[in-house]
Amino acid sequence: MGFIKNQFLSVIEWQETGEGVLFYKFQNQEIKKGSKLIIRPGQDAIFLYNGRVEGIFQEDGEYDIESDIIPFLTTLKSFKFAFNSPLKAEVLFINTKEILVKWGTKNAINLPAPGLPGGMPIRAFGTFNCRVAAHDVVIDKLAGIRQTYTVGDVKERIIASLDQLLMSWISKEGHDMFNLQIDARNIAKGIEGELDADMQTIGIGISGFTIESFSYPEEIRKMQEKAAAQSMVGDVNKYTQIAAADSMGKGGGGGAGMASDMVGLQMGMAIGQQMVNQMNLNGAAPQTQGQPAAQGGQGPKFCPNCGTPTTGSKFCGNCGTQLL
Repeated sequence: MGFIKNQFLSVIEWQETGEGVLFYKFQNQEIKKGSKLIIRPGQDAIFLYNGRVEGIFQEDGEYDIESDIIPFLTTLKSFKFAFNSPLKAEVLFINTKEILVKWGTKNAINLPAPGLPGGMPIRAFGTFNCRVAAHDVVIDKLAGIRQTYTVGDVKERIIASLDQLLMSWISKEGHDMFNLQIDARNIAKGIEGELDADMQTIGIGISGFTIESFSYPEEIRKMQEKAAAQSMVGDVNKYTQIAAADSMGKGGGGGAGMASDMVGLQMGMAIGQQMVNQMNLNGAAPQTQGQPAAQGGQGPKFCPNCGTPTTGSKFCGNCGTQLL
């Protein structure tokens, strides 16, 4: 008899061997006399009978099915285990923990942008948080046809609608296409609301959505870097002079390289002086005593013989060529 009795002992539990599972349906539908239910932290156990919810148990611990569970079931309070008549019910384990999921756009999204007929292709990356929000909706919409439901399923559904949501929220707010990161928080908040409303229809809640970064094409990134450099210098002419100095500095090798380094240094000093002069002019500062007077545009800015900046002189300080 002892051997026969032990055959009917079973443990109903979910060990959560798979990562990111939101619910799990216990495989064996026959609950035998002497069975135990184990609920781990972060889990709820729901008893189903003929597709109906009989009871929800949320406190973690170990329970005896016959004495601790059945007396609290809705229509099975008087169920008595017989020798060969187990309780044919389902147990659905719900993961109550909030799960962080990383996301990224599968393909580049073409956003309408002035001067770009095909739009500006961008990618976006970030995270979202999800959890089971409504047990009854999950049971009605998912558990009837699925043994499990994972964050991978949630992510697949979100990614399917994310492209359109990004385009919609970026366009409706009139954001600067070349500086979306500054508005990333507001864009993400709007998207979070719409995603949560959609996922609530299957009992899943989206409690957080963030955009960590926007990724632009390489050509756009280079344009942004050039624009930033030009802004720091002050105007296009000065940016061109710096580019010329950089090019000369990277030019020949050996002694020629040393000479070009010196020329680059001289050009840098001259350009710095020109920037100071320009700031003084803009601020209506008086001319410093001993400072060369403006040449009114007369004479070349660079020596036609060696390329050294003239700084308003009549003769080149490097090769002595007459400039005026």
